[in-house]
Amino acid sequence: MNRRLLTILLVAFFIAAICTFAVYRLVGSKVTASRPAASTGVVAAKADIKLGSVLTADNLTSIQIAGTPPKGAILTKDVGTVVNRGVISDLYAGEPILENRLAAVGSGGGLAATIPIGMRACSVKVDDVVGVSGFVTPGMRVDVLVSGIPPGTQSNTDNGTESRTLLQNIQVLSAGADIQKDAEGKAKVVQTVNLLVTPEDAESLSLASNLTIRLVLRNPLDTKILPVAGTNTGSIFVDKNAAPKKPQQVAVTKRRAPEAFSIEVMNGSKQSQEKFASPEGHK
Repeated sequence: MNRRLLTILLVAFFIAAICTFAVYRLVGSKVTASRPAASTGVVAAKADIKLGSVLTADNLTSIQIAGTPPKGAILTKDVGTVVNRGVISDLYAGEPILENRLAAVGSGGGLAATIPIGMRACSVKVDDVVGVSGFVTPGMRVDVLVSGIPPGTQSNTDNGTESRTLLQNIQVLSAGADIQKDAEGKAKVVQTVNLLVTPEDAESLSLASNLTIRLVLRNPLDTKILPVAGTNTGSIFVDKNAAPKKPQQVAVTKRRAPEAFSIEVMNGSKQSQEKFASPEGHK
C-alpha cells in the first residue's frame, strides 16, 4: 500500500475517533441532566419558632431537598427525635431543622437549654446608673468593669477608689426575664442581665457583687482580649499636661586632703623623723 495513502487513512481514523468521543460526551450529559435528581425528605419548621421554645408535632413539617441534604439535617423518618426538644436559635418557616439548632434531649427549653455544656449563666444586677442597662439585649457582647476600694486600703488615701476590667467579650444570654431580642429594637430597662461565663468567671462575678459593676458595650466583631491596666481616683486628677519637674541639683562640698607635718626625734645618738596629720585634716 502507498505510504501516503496509509498516512491519510490513519489521520482520518484519529479524527473520527475524536469526533465520536465528543458526540458521546455531549449526548451523555444531556441525558444525565434530563433525569430528575434524587430528593430527601427532612424535618422543617412549619412556622417561625423563637429561641427557647419547646418543639411539638404542630411546629413541624416535612420538605424535600434535591441532592445531598445539609449536614445535621433530621430525616422525616426521625421526626420523633425532634419533638419535646428546646430550640437554642431562632427558626423560620420552611427552614430545615438542624441538630446544632436544638438543645440536648431532656434539657427542655427556656434559658437553661441555651447554655452550652461547660458554661454557666451568671446574673448581674443592673439599674439606670449602671451603664447601658437599657440597651443590653440577648446576643450582645459586653465587658464587665468593677470599682471599689481594694481590701487593706484606707478610703482617705491618695489612691482612693480603683476601677478594673474584670471580664472581656462576654455574651449576654438574657436581659431580665426576656431571652428574645426586641422585635423593634427598642431599649428596655431591666433589673438583671444574665451573662454566659465559665465557672471560674462566675466565681469572680460572685465576689464582685459587693462592688459597683458596670457593663460596657463592645462591637460584636471585636473579639480581641486586650491587657487593660486598672485606674484609681488619684490618677484621674493628675495633670497629664504639666511639664515634668526638673531634678534638683545637690551641691557637693569637696574635702581638702589632710595636711601633714613631721617632727624630728633625737634619742641619744639616734635621730628619727615622725610624720603626723594636722588637726584640721580630721575635721
